Amino acid sequence: MRTRFAILLFLLFSLMDLQAQKLDILLKGGHLIDPKNNIDKLMDVGISDGRIAEVAANIPRERAVKIIDVSGLYVAPGLIDMHVHVFMGNDPGAYIANGATSVMPDGFTFRSGVTTVVDAGSSGWRNFPLFKEQTIDKAKTRVLALLNIVGKGMHSRFEEQDVTDMNPVMTSNMITKLYPDILVGIKSSHYWGDFTQVDRAVEAGKMAKVPVMVDFGEHDPPNSIESLFMEHLRPGDMFTHTYSYGPNERETIVDENGKVKPFVFEAQKRGIVFDTGHGGGAFSWRQAVPATQQGFKADVISTDLHTQSMNGGMKDLSNVMSKFMAMGFTLKEVISRATWAPAQVIDRPDLGNLSVGTEADVAVLGLREGDFGFLDIRGKRLPGKRKLEAEITIRAGKVMWDLNGRAAEDFK
Repeated sequence: MRTRFAILLFLLFSLMDLQAQKLDILLKGGHLIDPKNNIDKLMDVGISDGRIAEVAANIPRERAVKIIDVSGLYVAPGLIDMHVHVFMGNDPGAYIANGATSVMPDGFTFRSGVTTVVDAGSSGWRNFPLFKEQTIDKAKTRVLALLNIVGKGMHSRFEEQDVTDMNPVMTSNMITKLYPDILVGIKSSHYWGDFTQVDRAVEAGKMAKVPVMVDFGEHDPPNSIESLFMEHLRPGDMFTHTYSYGPNERETIVDENGKVKPFVFEAQKRGIVFDTGHGGGAFSWRQAVPATQQGFKADVISTDLHTQSMNGGMKDLSNVMSKFMAMGFTLKEVISRATWAPAQVIDRPDLGNLSVGTEADVAVLGLREGDFGFLDIRGKRLPGKRKLEAEITIRAGKVMWDLNGRAAEDFK
């Protein structure tokens, strides 16, 4: 009896402490969608000391220092863009690695609800330290990265063919021994040959116990994606540019008769992760629409953000998510594919959710109704009735983006 009484007393005091806890920010009246915790309803979110302190209905207003009224808006975990290129620099002749094709993350993340990005192989083991010093350490956005199997990363298309610079041991060592908290996987991309680069990347992935992402284009004739999915990649490895159409250089998931190839469904069941990786040349309605209609849906929605994609068909992550809604995805499905789904792929369960105790990365999204148009990379338009817009983005408990000043005091 005494033990039971002590437990009840402890729970009572814990509840009283929770109810008395002062909140730095209270997001009041929003519709919370948190796929990990299976929440899809009106809920308040309390933030204290940069972390999620409480998620509940009707948290008392008097407990908060700052109250942000988010009635009529959707509250979600901070979005994760799992495919970007942010190793920006001015190395003459460089393409993406320390080059002008990459972008600085903070200028393009918060305004679309993104709090975490994963750089998709811009750097390799030779130049990752420079990338970290130059970009990652200076960004307010959380920047994680896939390490390219090529030591120089995406410095140029020519250097990406250098088999002698594809070193699984050095790649694995950099991930496991030097930067395990930042490097979350390995990238294979832009290789003109056979499966050599993929196999080297998978070898490194096995050593480091991390997933591999493959950009399997630029082969003439195209290599077999069925072989890639079923013989070379492991469950948990990623195929990016899922909806690309360039049949002379890469095999497509939808055939010329508009049918999804049966082995694509089998590959997804096997555990191959299909990443959108929209980019400037890798998202076509003639692939995405029939695939969706036939029940095949990419596992992760991402942008492939860089200077050659951000002003074309791809605008930002919220726009790409809106495209998927125009194809029939639900709001919950697109939020899941930009939060909890990528967090699981990169094995970061601390991200992509609003569980109590997690770092307070939050996206507050408006869902506009109207007549909108969405473009693929060939400039073809698909109409849509709904469009997501980031109203507020909070990173580690700080408001980083406030489209309409909802977190501010009125001018008097």
